[in-house]
Amino acid sequence: MKKTLFKILAAIIILAIAWFAFIYFVPYSEGTRSGELIKITHKGVLFKTWEGEISQGISGAQIFSFSILDKDKKIIEKLKEYQGKYVKLNYVERYASFAFWGDTKYFITDVKLETSPHSNK
Repeated sequence: MKKTLFKILAAIIILAIAWFAFIYFVPYSEGTRSGELIKITHKGVLFKTWEGEISQGISGAQIFSFSILDKDKKIIEKLKEYQGKYVKLNYVERYASFAFWGDTKYFITDVKLETSPHSNK
């Protein structure tokens, strides 16, 4: 009986580790998005996560929400500095997310300041 229980518990633990590794190391997609950075916030009750939004349309008609992992301190600082400016974001989309990572499946890997196509030249 104990051996069977141990085998079931071991199988559950191995499956949980495999699921976590799959979510972390296998991206669903990678890409870039550009827009006006309208929000960067550190929020949460049990788990504090970094979240942000860019507006990709006129008057905020199309919003792209994203998360930033806590380990990406340089990206967080850049986003704080670029608040209200037009930025280009590189991101990785994962199959799922965990509460301690962020609210979205989109995680920023790089940010660059861009010239807005709507600005007067």
